[in-house]
Amino acid sequence: MWLAVVLGVVPLVGWLFWWWNDIWYGFATASLRSSQGGTKLLPGYMGLPIIGEMFTFLWYFKILRRPDDYINFKRQKYGDGVGMYKTHLFGRPSIIVFSPTATKYVFRAEESFVLEWPNVEIVGRSALVAVHGKTHARLRSFVSRSINQPEALRQIAEIVQPRMISSLKSWAESGNINSYKEIKKVTFANIGMFFASFEPGPTMDALGQAFIGLISGVRSYPLNIPGFAYHHALKCRKTSVAIFREELEKRRKNIEDGSAKPMNDLMDGFMKLKDEDGSQLSDIEILDNIISVLVAGYESTTLASMWAVYYLAKYPKVLQKLREENMSLKKVKNEELVTSDEILKMKYTMKVVDETIRLANIAAIVFRTTSQDVNYKGYTIPKGWNVMLWIRYLHTDPDSFNDPMCFNPDRWDELMAPGTYQVFGGGSRICAGNMLARLQLAIFLHHLSTGYKWALVNPEAKVIYLSHPKPEDGVEIAIQKL
Repeated sequence: MWLAVVLGVVPLVGWLFWWWNDIWYGFATASLRSSQGGTKLLPGYMGLPIIGEMFTFLWYFKILRRPDDYINFKRQKYGDGVGMYKTHLFGRPSIIVFSPTATKYVFRAEESFVLEWPNVEIVGRSALVAVHGKTHARLRSFVSRSINQPEALRQIAEIVQPRMISSLKSWAESGNINSYKEIKKVTFANIGMFFASFEPGPTMDALGQAFIGLISGVRSYPLNIPGFAYHHALKCRKTSVAIFREELEKRRKNIEDGSAKPMNDLMDGFMKLKDEDGSQLSDIEILDNIISVLVAGYESTTLASMWAVYYLAKYPKVLQKLREENMSLKKVKNEELVTSDEILKMKYTMKVVDETIRLANIAAIVFRTTSQDVNYKGYTIPKGWNVMLWIRYLHTDPDSFNDPMCFNPDRWDELMAPGTYQVFGGGSRICAGNMLARLQLAIFLHHLSTGYKWALVNPEAKVIYLSHPKPEDGVEIAIQKL
């Protein structure tokens, strides 16, 4: 009798445990909803209770270090279908979107797929990435004018170059450097300057330390317990807010006593910004937006520059063509700084920039949440589900790019298939600083390629993919003047 129970019950319990999420969300959730076109869920597997597919996700990203095979495995098992699969990741029922057509659909259907920034408490609930509607449109328009339009780019190009040039000289004097760490210092110093006019010193050092912890918690699991990244990130946010609040209060005091000087930085602009009723932003709105824009630009610019150093060392023929083009500009300019107008006209340089950003895949996944039941090609995506646009896969799929893992700037001589290049997102949420990101990388490449040569210390270093992709050694290089 006991043997019969064991042979009958144990397999049943195991089967229920394995398929519980699919059963629960398939019947108890989806079948109770009323949607036009039915309640058929997308193909896929939703994993174990609570855990979902996190073990599988981590297996491909952290153990095998082959993140693209996570999607390849699903394509082999379920077929391409409509370019979407159901799953359960990061504690929520989710949809993976991996095809250009499906990605474009999600980006355009903004009322149905709304942006919900992960761990929004870290960047602030009134930040550009967290607000919607008219508030988002007003903030985004201001940020774009401040950092992404031609006149702003001209000013920023002038600001960032002196520190880039002096840092490169210092690197060559050192001989061996960790690219990621050194580029991070330069990037943060420059961003601190044109965002809040902060000069290098104790304040910037403290802010830099706080931002390291803050950024590490943005995509961490939200456990507010000492010892966890999320808890540490919240503490680092408090430190960052305190530093910026002190600067904000100092500026307000200077305005009151008539001693204020025009700063013409991002904080100054946020202080002057008004809504349609003439009301100015509150202090917390200013602080949230300064922090969120700094988070968005700091790590992404650092990683893109680091990967450029890496790929150019790996592909010397590309470096040679880049150097030749930039040498022609340097001879004309002599020792003067280059302008944004000049650098953005450098055709091969901008192809190197775009190819670097494509392969760097800094924002591997973009998150949305369904605000209502959505019917897509006969399938239902239930309200409240997490939607993950697998941007990385668009850029590494052989169906989108020929020999996708090869660093080949000349591929940009041809037009890309629509929807296959989404490094800056899409829709009204497309990165407000996309031109600034390209400009900073192009300027860095100009000074690096015309003045220095370098080699990778660990050319076979393995790549880690979480939370952002980078070689384990941070791209250590031996660098010297030409």
